[in-house]
Amino acid sequence: MQVWEADDARRRHMGRFSRRDTAPELALRRELHGRGRRFFVDRRVSPCSRVRPDIAFPRARIAVFVDGCFWHWCVEHAHLPKANAALWRSKLLANRQRDAFNEAILISEGWRVIRVWEHEDVGLAADLVEEALDRWAMITGRL
Repeated sequence: MQVWEADDARRRHMGRFSRRDTAPELALRRELHGRGRRFFVDRRVSPCSRVRPDIAFPRARIAVFVDGCFWHWCVEHAHLPKANAALWRSKLLANRQRDAFNEAILISEGWRVIRVWEHEDVGLAADLVEEALDRWAMITGRL
């Protein structure tokens, strides 16, 4: 495993990026809330993993992740920085591998995992989440 060495300026710059409450995440939460859906935000849901879905519906066991195009290496919008390209490539690939590993853990524990890219339409993303919630409600009889 490579060691990530950063100087103070880079550390301050990267520290400004929020781990949660990004604009796409807030937009999806607003849309779901406006549709009457209630959920938990940034809540640990698995005893076997430190993963914290952006939006969680624990009763329905639905975990929603709003993935950023850069950090999760979107196939449509991904680009590598020119400086330290090899290091960034390995870091972003490791992010994708970690996402797949955590998703596998949640699925094995009975969770339905929904991944939404930051560039996707908020209404369509909310429709996808609502479909899963409605399917769960129909199966369990909780209409």
